Amino acid sequence: MGGLDVLVSNAGVAAVGALDELAPEQIDRMIDVNVRGVVHAVRAALPHLGDGGRIITIGSVNAERIPFAGGAAYGMTKAAIAGLVRGLARDLGPRGITVNNIQPGPTANDRMAEDGPPAEAMLKWLALPRIGSPLEIAALVSYLAGPEAAFITGASLTIDGGFTA
Repeated sequence: MGGLDVLVSNAGVAAVGALDELAPEQIDRMIDVNVRGVVHAVRAALPHLGDGGRIITIGSVNAERIPFAGGAAYGMTKAAIAGLVRGLARDLGPRGITVNNIQPGPTANDRMAEDGPPAEAMLKWLALPRIGSPLEIAALVSYLAGPEAAFITGASLTIDGGFTA
């Protein structure tokens, strides 16, 4: 078998609540999955990742903007990923490995349909009148994994329908 060309780290959990109201276990779980999970995935991949490889993390727009109360701990974990990506870009650049972070905004998933009350509640924060599609996120992953993105590294690319506009 050959080596590894691309690592996509896409896992996350969230607990919403005031920092002093969240159970320590809730905070620990977010740190374990959202931060340590990325660190361990990268560490496991590095011995197998060839020169010129790609590391792509899926963070969250909440690393930059939290328009609701109770998102501080979650936002902190996603901001940590953005910081990790910037540092790794410097560390791995000499090998031609690019490291980038995608920060999706509200996106349809198993917890939020493309329409209905949860999606409608999000629309007030978006410049575009809809939430995102997983295919739009996948297209950005595909681009970053390809040769056209060989000069993009250390970036957090926001794909959020204007959530941060």
